[in-house]
Amino acid sequence: MPGKVEALRRSASISEEQRMRLVIEATPNAMIMVDGSGAIVLVNSQTEKLFGYGRSELLGQRVEMLVPARFRHHHDGYRRGFFAHPDTRAMGAGRDLYGLRKDGSEVPIEIGLNPLQMPEGDFVLAAIIDITERKRAEQRLRLVIEAAPNAMLMVNARGGIVLVNSQTEQLFGHTREELLALSIEALIPSRFRGRHEGYRKGFFAQPDARAMGAGRDLYGLRKDGSEVPIEIGLNPLQTEEGSFVLASVIDITERIGAEKLSRAAQADLLRQSILDSLPFSIIATDVDGRILTANPAAERLLGFGRHELVGQSALVMHEAVELERRASELSLQTHAVIPPNFQVIVASGSQDTADEREWTYLRKDGSRLPVNIAITAMRDDQGKVVGFLKVAYDITQRKRAEAFIRHMAHHDALTGLPNRTLLFDRLEMAIHQVQRSGGQLAVLMLDLDHFKRVNDSLGHQIGDRLLLSIAKRLQDSVRQVDTVARLGGDEFVLLLTDVGSRGEVVAIVDKISKAIVMPIQIDSHELLIAASIGGSLFPGDGDDPVTLLKHADTAMYHAKAAGRSNFQWFSQAMLEQTEEKLALSTALRRAIDGEDLAIHYQPEISLKNGRVVGMEALVRWDRGALGMVSPERFIPVAEESGLILQLGEWVLRSACAECVGIRQQTGRLLKLAVNVSPRQFQQKEWPLIVRRALDDSGLPADSLELEITEGMLMQHPEDGVDMLRALRKLGVGVVVDDFGTGFSSLSYLTRFPIDKIKIDRSFVRDLTTDTADAAIICAILAMAHSLNISVVAEGVETEQQQRYLQERGCDQAQGFRYSKAVLAGEFGALIPMIESL
Repeated sequence: MPGKVEALRRSASISEEQRMRLVIEATPNAMIMVDGSGAIVLVNSQTEKLFGYGRSELLGQRVEMLVPARFRHHHDGYRRGFFAHPDTRAMGAGRDLYGLRKDGSEVPIEIGLNPLQMPEGDFVLAAIIDITERKRAEQRLRLVIEAAPNAMLMVNARGGIVLVNSQTEQLFGHTREELLALSIEALIPSRFRGRHEGYRKGFFAQPDARAMGAGRDLYGLRKDGSEVPIEIGLNPLQTEEGSFVLASVIDITERIGAEKLSRAAQADLLRQSILDSLPFSIIATDVDGRILTANPAAERLLGFGRHELVGQSALVMHEAVELERRASELSLQTHAVIPPNFQVIVASGSQDTADEREWTYLRKDGSRLPVNIAITAMRDDQGKVVGFLKVAYDITQRKRAEAFIRHMAHHDALTGLPNRTLLFDRLEMAIHQVQRSGGQLAVLMLDLDHFKRVNDSLGHQIGDRLLLSIAKRLQDSVRQVDTVARLGGDEFVLLLTDVGSRGEVVAIVDKISKAIVMPIQIDSHELLIAASIGGSLFPGDGDDPVTLLKHADTAMYHAKAAGRSNFQWFSQAMLEQTEEKLALSTALRRAIDGEDLAIHYQPEISLKNGRVVGMEALVRWDRGALGMVSPERFIPVAEESGLILQLGEWVLRSACAECVGIRQQTGRLLKLAVNVSPRQFQQKEWPLIVRRALDDSGLPADSLELEITEGMLMQHPEDGVDMLRALRKLGVGVVVDDFGTGFSSLSYLTRFPIDKIKIDRSFVRDLTTDTADAAIICAILAMAHSLNISVVAEGVETEQQQRYLQERGCDQAQGFRYSKAVLAGEFGALIPMIESL
C-alpha cells in the first residue's frame, strides 16, 4: 500500500512539472532554470534561439557558459549571493549585461530573476530578453547628441546629469566623467539654485517643450567659477527608464556684446538726428507766422518739400473756416477780439501751457488730414516770444477707430447688423411714429433651428459664415425702412414698420422662411437650415419695446415647441402656458420633498434564455385629485427650471435602495438602469453623488447602469470621455439610451467607454415590415458586438419582433410584450409570468 501512495505522489509531481514546463515553453522570452550549483536544469525554445545552443547542449551545463569570460568570475559570486539571499529581481534591475552565444558573439540582455523553492531544492528561474535594438537606439541617440553644434545635457527628474556631449565639456570646463557625477544645479550660479530646483520639479510635473530663449537672463557656472550667459531650449523625453529632459544650451556672450555695441551706436545716431527722426511733424515759425524750418515728418505729412514750406505763411496748411471757429472760441476765452488769421496761432501759443487740440491740415494735393497739434511759444533768454513751434501728428487711424467704436456700440461685431441697443432706439422711434400717424408695426423674433449642430460638427468658423449668409438673406427679404438686428448667437430680430395687417406680415415671414431654407454652400459643405419665428404687433401685443420683444420671444419659443421651422403669433394663451409651467415647477419642487413621486420599474429580459435580468427605473408623479402628470410634461419643466438635478438625485438614491429590496425578495442579482439628464452629466460632482447613493443603499456598483443619450456625448466629447471614465472607475455600467435617434455616428462607439446600447423603439416598431429599420438594427448589432458592447431593444411588443431580434443575436429586450413598469412591491410577481412566455 505505501508503494502505491508513493507512485501516486510521484505521478502527481511529474504532472505538476509537465505543467510548469509547458508554461515556460509558452513564454515569449528566453527562460532558464538553474540550481544552487549553477547547473542548467530547464530551458525553453526561446533560449535555444537566443544563445544558438540546442537544448541537449545546455542541460546539465553550468550557467556561466552563457556569460562572457570577462564577467564569469563576478557572476559566480553574484549567483552564490543570490542563493544565500534569494529575492525577486525585476527585469532591467541590472544594466550592461551581456550573454555569450555559441558562435562566440555577445548579445546585450536584460534579466529578471525569480527564486523557486521545490522539494528537490532551491532554484532560480531567469527570464531573459534581447535588448540589441534598444542598445542601438541608445547609441543612435548618443551619436545625434554628440553631433549637435550646441551643448546638450540629458537630466533625470532628480536633477542628475545622465548624458552630455563634447560641446558641454567645452562650455562648462568639466570632463564628461565629472559632469555625469554632478547634478544640474552644480552648473548654475548659487544665487539661482534655490529657484531652479523648483523650476525643475515644476517642469517634470507638467513637461512641455520650451523653445530656445523662452527664458531670459540665464547664466551657467563654469568649473573655474566664472559665469557665462546662456540660452536654453528644453524637450521632455519619456523612456522605459523614466522621465528625462534634454537641454540644448548655447553661449550668448558674443551676441550680448554685439547688442551692447549696437545700442551705443544707435544712441549716438539718435542724438545726432533727433529732430529729423521724430515721427511728428515739427514746424517752426517766427512771430509773424513765416515758416522757418520743417522736419522730414512735416514734409511727408503735408506733401510739400522743405524748400516749398520755408518762407511761406503757416496759414498755407489751415482752412479758413476752421480758423474762424477757433478765433471765436479764443475770443470768448480771452475776452478779446482775435482775428481769424495767424493771430489764432499766436493766441494759442502764448498761453502758459501748450495748446493741444484737434485741427485739420490742408495737404499740397488739396486733401484734408485730421491732426493733433500742440502749439507752444519759443522764447529767448529774456523770455521774449521769438516764434512758435507746431508739433503735429496724423490722427486718421484714431478717428477711424473712434468711428468704429461708435459703430460697434450699436452694431453686431460679426454681421454688422444693429445690436440690441440700436434696435431699442429704432423700436422706440418707430413706436412714437406710429403713435403720431397711426398704423401698426411688427416685431419678429427669429431663431435658427439646430444651429448648434453646425458649430459642434463643423466648427465656429463655418457657423459664423453661415450667420453672415443668413443676415444677408434677411436684409434682402425686407424693405430698407425695416430693421434686421442680431441679439447674439443665432437669434435675429426684424422690425417691420408701417404694416397694414397680420396678413401682410405673414407674407413677409413666408418670404423670409423661403429665403432661409435655400441651401447654403460654404466650402465643400452644403448646409440646410430653417428657422422658428415668433411675432408681436404694436399696439395690440404691447406698447413698449421690452414688452413687444418679450412677447415675440414667447411666440418664438412656442414655434420651437410646435416642431420648429414655423411661425407663431403671440397670444395671451402663450403667457398662460408659461404661467402653467411656473406653477408646475413649483408643484414639482414640493413633490420632490413630499410623497407624490414614485418609481416604477420595467423589466429587462435576456433574449438568450428568457430570464428577467434587470429593470429600468422610471419616475411617476401622482397629484392625487389632479391625476397623473405625464413625464413628457414634468421632465422638460424640471430641465428648464434646474429641478432636474434634485429630481435625478432623488430617483437615483430611491431606486438603488428599492432595488436592494427587490433583489432580496426575489433572490435574483438583478441590474438597475437609471436615466441621467444632460445637466446631471455635466455636474463635476456627479460621480461622487453616484458613489454616495451606492454606499448608502448597499447596492453593488456593478449592478447599477447609468443611461445617457447620444446628444450628451456629442455636446462636449472630451468632457464626456472624462466623465464616463470617472463613472466606470466606480464600477458602474454605461448605457447609451435611444441609440440611433441622435446625430452621432456609429464610429463614436469606439471613442467612449460604453457597456451597452439601447436601440430606440422607433426602429423596433416596424422592423418586421420596414427593411430600412431592419437594416439599421442589423448594422447596430454587428458594430456593437464587434466592440464587445451589449444591445438592448426597447419597445418590443410582439412575438414576431422578439423572434427577429433573437435570430440576429440581440442580447436583451424591454417593452410591453413582457410588462409595463410597476411599483417595486409588484415586481417580484412579474418574474414567473414573464419567464413563462
